[in-house]
Amino acid sequence: MAADKITKSTSAENNTFTKDNMVAGHQSVTDHQKVHILAEALPNMLQYDEQTIVVKFGGHAMGDEALADAFAQDIVYLKQSGVNPIVVHGGGPQIATMLKKLEIESEFVNGLRVTDKPTVEVVEMVLAGAINKQIVSAINRQGGKAVGISGKDANLMIAKQITEMTDPGSNLMQAVDIGYVGEPTSVNPHLLDVISASDLIPVVAPIAATEAGQTLNINADTFASAVAVATSAKRLLLLTDVVGVLDKDKKLIPELTVAEARALIQDGTIEGGMIPKVEGCINVAQQDVEAVVIINGKVPHCVLLELLTDHGAGTMLRATPASS
Repeated sequence: MAADKITKSTSAENNTFTKDNMVAGHQSVTDHQKVHILAEALPNMLQYDEQTIVVKFGGHAMGDEALADAFAQDIVYLKQSGVNPIVVHGGGPQIATMLKKLEIESEFVNGLRVTDKPTVEVVEMVLAGAINKQIVSAINRQGGKAVGISGKDANLMIAKQITEMTDPGSNLMQAVDIGYVGEPTSVNPHLLDVISASDLIPVVAPIAATEAGQTLNINADTFASAVAVATSAKRLLLLTDVVGVLDKDKKLIPELTVAEARALIQDGTIEGGMIPKVEGCINVAQQDVEAVVIINGKVPHCVLLELLTDHGAGTMLRATPASS
């Protein structure tokens, strides 16, 4: 295996230069610049050769056609470069829009949508139907060969209903009734392995079923994390609407270890909705996934920027510091 990725630079100038070049006219790039870009990208490409990368796609980028097309290009480029990308997508805003059209009321408990019988049918229709096929079509338009599935296909994911959650105020477990919302109990990656071994790209909707066959809505971050662990992914990339983890001065923290992340939660630097996201990253990083990265999905080509450049595009969290 090639040497691990060079520690990410915090230089704003470097980030701006890279984004502009990835978005603006490629015709303006000189031959010398092209060589420089390739020299930086190739060592990073080598370490991901034939490796699995799980990418959770969601947030603002899903509703922006230009960002969605840039994301699809990134995924196709990764596949063509010998990487095995697995896309897991969310769809909260689209679900909310459909529920409103159908005049079905919806509420949240600790960030999870309360999902009754009519709601779970809408969730499955939107996630496994409309959104999944939109992403598949976007990837195919860019020259890829995507196939859309959900956690129900080939028993990819078995889940159980969530019946208790941690109370944010007391930090104690409390019983909850949020309907058909689940958490993974097992993942069988065989279907993903078969798809990834071919020239196809799996696009997965975060829907699963219980042992008895009841459909459950799974949080997309949770779903992607479980898939990353089950496939021993090299990286889990979580595309969000935030730049990453910020310090007390609201500046981006490029890299964190598990111990550092826990300390920032303890002292209040990491707060609010970022706490469960970072705790989920900690759980994944302590298993077979080398690193988890929280990425600003509003940056065009953020996936390639993170994987193929030295400074990346968000906050990387790993179990221990990177080896020198």
